[in-house]
Amino acid sequence: MQSVIRIGSRESLLAVRQAEIIREQIMRADPEVTVEIVTMKTTGDKILDKSLSAIGGKGLFVKELDRALLDGRIDIAVHSLKDMPMETDPEIPILAYGKREDPRDVLLYRKGLEELPERAVIGTSSRRRMIQLKKLCPEYIFKGIRGNVQTRMRKLESEGFDGTLLAAAGLKRLGMEDVISRYLSVDEMIPAAGQGILAVQGRKGASYRWLKDIDVPESRYAALSERQFIRVTGGDCTSPCAAHAQVQGNELKLTGLYYDEKTQTYSVDTAVTDVSDARQAGETLAGRLMGRATY
Repeated sequence: MQSVIRIGSRESLLAVRQAEIIREQIMRADPEVTVEIVTMKTTGDKILDKSLSAIGGKGLFVKELDRALLDGRIDIAVHSLKDMPMETDPEIPILAYGKREDPRDVLLYRKGLEELPERAVIGTSSRRRMIQLKKLCPEYIFKGIRGNVQTRMRKLESEGFDGTLLAAAGLKRLGMEDVISRYLSVDEMIPAAGQGILAVQGRKGASYRWLKDIDVPESRYAALSERQFIRVTGGDCTSPCAAHAQVQGNELKLTGLYYDEKTQTYSVDTAVTDVSDARQAGETLAGRLMGRATY
């Protein structure tokens, strides 16, 4: 019986905090095991002067951890689900979906600003965030920014931005809610698929006796529907497609945004279904939206 579990994590403060959350849950479920966190810098963390689309996409945040899992240097890896590619290696599947933290996007203002100026300069490299905020505030100017939470906050002060966009989940996990200037509702800005959910990845066929204490069914249903929507629409790190599911009892309400690259317009719609049809809901909604784009 395994006595030491090695969790692989990126090196950022947020990634380590997320690994700690899973470590704490494993130790509560199985007090006899020792849980260690093994950190590593991924290619996506090393290259910050180019957009993700230019350097290869979200897979650059996971490939070093994938290799470590396959090589047996770590036993599991913990990721923000929104940072994981839609297709994963079947030898290292997602085993569990943690409890979802606040899925909303938030605005951070530069120090000294109580509100954003009319032609505010917003730092974001996310096309999903850009097109949705542009609809809310057409006069804003957008410039690229990358890096972890602390890096973006430094750039906010030093590189001429009035504001930047981040996920509420990460800031809350770091205990940094006080830096949030404005929350954007999931209706104002549909989140990235999986935003706020922690994914636990492991080796196919390995025994993980604590899984049932980590996996949250509501998160799993939401993740399956959201990721299937993005998979069918062909969305990746270069696409602004978005999906967010809300689960109440046995009911799943999925909202999706499909962006048509040819017409540069997008459409939004919602599907309601039973949680048992979560994956199919993503597929059905995607098919419905791919036939039209209106904004």
